[in-house]
Parts: sequence; structure tokens; C-alpha cells
Amino acid sequence: MKFRGVGAAIITPFTAENTVDFESLKKILDFSAENGTDYFVINGTTGESATTSKAEKAEILAFAKNNNVKGLPIMYGIGGNNTADVLENISATDLKGVDAILSVCPYYVKPSQEGIFQHFTQIADHSPVPVFLYNVPGRTVTSISPDTVSRLSKHENIIGLKDASCSIEVAMELRKKCPNDFILVSGDDNLVTVQLSLGYQGVISVIANGFPKEFSTLVHAGLNGDFKTATDIQLRFLDFDSLLYIESNPVGIKAVCEIKNLCNSRVRLPLTAATDGLKLRLKEAMKREKFI
Repeated sequence: MKFRGVGAAIITPFTAENTVDFESLKKILDFSAENGTDYFVINGTTGESATTSKAEKAEILAFAKNNNVKGLPIMYGIGGNNTADVLENISATDLKGVDAILSVCPYYVKPSQEGIFQHFTQIADHSPVPVFLYNVPGRTVTSISPDTVSRLSKHENIIGLKDASCSIEVAMELRKKCPNDFILVSGDDNLVTVQLSLGYQGVISVIANGFPKEFSTLVHAGLNGDFKTATDIQLRFLDFDSLLYIESNPVGIKAVCEIKNLCNSRVRLPLTAATDGLKLRLKEAMKREKFI
């Protein structure tokens, strides 16, 4: 039940000096917690984990633990394409107060399904906290197949999957092949309502950084069987959600958070901040759908 509902994939704001902006990070954590988020996801892709240092990652995690006003569960991202390095990072990370780790499918090296299975088995054997798999083939190229997820679901320390395959057919296959107590959560804000109807338990959400109240209402309506309410809200986000990724993630959602005065829109290279044109389109969409 810790990972039922909305997990906000928390962004990492930066100062003009390109350091972590902890003052703004506190605003984002507080805003998210106070408006319906059920748990935090720290150091994910949306948190720009690819461009934060090991020292910064440790500082961000410690800060999230110490500024968790509602004591929400914390999921922490530890993954990579070097199994030995991932195991070393798990050992080196203070996971006290962390409820699970989120580990992405190995990217770039394009492992076989057997390689993926063995990679995650070693992570689960080594991790002192439960493991969530993360399948996002749009970023990693290689996908964790439903059959491999089913095999991994039998490991006592692998408790769920963040599914960002963007495929309803894959979602149906996962629901059919995985045990009922294996937690499936959406990794695609635009597909949440449909996936909830298949038995998914919620979403790890980019949009929840800027709109935690609206997305919490959507998800919990779906979880409670009120798909009319969930669909009505989902459709309000349909065109808006697509805008968030035109210039890559988290460029779009950081622009939204700037519009909402939660933080600035700075990102780290090789990403670049949202163009004025994108900011204008986002603001217009927010007004059109009455989000501001």
C-alpha cells in the first residue's frame, strides 16, 4: 500500500551558479505532499540523475528525508548499465528511511533478456530494501519483456514495476502474467486511467510536480472505480502532457514549475532550458484547461 496512488518523480532545481537549489526543492516537496502526493521518487530521470554527482545525490536524498513533512514513503533511483557499479552504489548509499529503490533497465549496451534477468536478480539479492523495476524503452532502447518481468516477480525482494512502455498491449500482458500482489504502476501520465482499469496501482508521475492535487484526484478516482471523474481529468491533460516532452524531460515540467513560482526552469547540460515559445504554449494550455 505504500506505493499505491501517486508517486511524484521529484525534479531537482538549480541555482544560477548551477548548484542544487535546496530552498526551491523544499517548496516542491512541501507543495507536492500538501496536495495529495502519496510518495516521493527521488533521483529519477526527472530529477536529472544523469547529471548530478554522487555527492549531490547523497545530499538530495538526505534533504528529502529531513524535509518530508508528512512522512511519505520514499523510492530512490539506483540503476545503470554496469551491474557491479549499481551494486557498489547500493552499498554506498544510506538507505535508512528509503522504502524501495527504483532500478532502470540497463541502457546502451543492449543486453539479452537473460542478461536483464541476471542483472536485476543480483540487484535484488544485494539490496537491503525492496526493488522496483523500471522499464522505459524510449530511453533505454532495450525493453524488459513481460516474460522477464514475470520471472523477476518471483524474487521475494522485487515487488513491482514502473511501466513506461507506452503500450496498452504490454500493460495487458503484464497484468495477465504477473502475480496479483506484484505492484504495477504507470510511467506514462497520459495512460494512467486506462492502466488503472487493468489493475495498475497508480503512477510515478512527472505532472505531479506541478499538479499534485489534480493528478491525485484523477488516480484515486480510478482506484475507487470512478472512471468518469478520472477520464474527465485525464482528457484535460491530454494535449498538455505532450507539450512537456517536446524539448525533453524535465525541461517542460520545470517550465511549468517556474510559471507556478515553485522554482526556476534551469536544467543542466546537455539539456537546455525551455524556449520562450514552449513556455508560452504551456502557459496557454494551463489557462485553457483552467490549471491556472
